[in-house]
Amino acid sequence: MSIGAREFIDKLLVEKYSNSQVENHNEDALVSKVNADDMMYAMNASAANFKTMIALNKRLTSVCYGVVSKSAKYMTSEDLINA
Repeated sequence: MSIGAREFIDKLLVEKYSNSQVENHNEDALVSKVNADDMMYAMNASAANFKTMIALNKRLTSVCYGVVSKSAKYMTSEDLINA
């Protein structure tokens, strides 16, 4: 198994750029643009909101189940036969 360009256009591109050198490193590239404390605060706030939404969803689901079960009309098998 060989590594390299297989098609003609790829071979031409490899030839063209084989001696090119790209230098895009600068001192500012390695320095974070976002304060770590601000990022942690934002992540914690987002997690707290998500936990609150999950708790509300759980509570709402249980309330809905309660409403449905209280409004249901349960009938015995005798009621079904006589109906």
